[in-house]
Amino acid sequence: MMADENNTENAEAAVDIKTTTTEAAETQSAEAAGQPEQREGRGRGRGRGGDDRGGRGRGRGRDDRRGRGRDEEEGEELIEKLVHINRVSKTVKGGKRFGFAALVVVGDGTGRVGFGHGKAREVPEAISKATAAAKKKMIRVPLKEGRTLHHDGKGRFGAGKVNVRSAPPGTGIIAGGPMRAVFESLGVADVVTKSVGTSNPYNMIRATFDALTNQTSPKSVAQRRGKKVADLLGRGGASEAEAEADAAAIAE
Repeated sequence: MMADENNTENAEAAVDIKTTTTEAAETQSAEAAGQPEQREGRGRGRGRGGDDRGGRGRGRGRDDRRGRGRDEEEGEELIEKLVHINRVSKTVKGGKRFGFAALVVVGDGTGRVGFGHGKAREVPEAISKATAAAKKKMIRVPLKEGRTLHHDGKGRFGAGKVNVRSAPPGTGIIAGGPMRAVFESLGVADVVTKSVGTSNPYNMIRATFDALTNQTSPKSVAQRRGKKVADLLGRGGASEAEAEADAAAIAE
């Protein structure tokens, strides 16, 4: 009986070894047969992955270039003027904490201007916040011949009062402090201004913008009244031809 059991176990072990050997051989042959396809598949996968990664990388590069291009274009086109920086401090248990507030005027030099202020713990961050706020609040101001205002005006904010007057060519910007920054960013070459009252730059800037928002051009007045620009400029004894010439020379 013992001999029969040993023979049976040896036969089963031989069958198991043969089966394992057969499965291993089949697996090896299958791998050898399918290895090129797997390599090609992996190669294609890497190629696709590489293309995808490369595509994403190139996409980011293009986006970054576009973003830098926009920033550079904005930096070239927009005129940024830092008007005022105010440092404030807060006394706490460990000492003092300092903060900064910046007032910035931004313009394109062709009739658009805006102002903004920002607060931060560092000066560059405060300036960047103020610049972003100024770009969001830009207004359009009509200019006569692209160099001066169409008419005189007055502006007021709080205790600040300003007077602005158009000027002939060659006058220059007769303004000081914050008002000069506004007109330089706006693109005005000839203007005469006067500030009465407070010297607070915030109130002066707001009063100046109040005067600029009240500026109108002959073109807008003619459209509002349903007339031609030449009809408005023909008053005062000017001939019709001169009025039409003046109307053609007017630029927003």
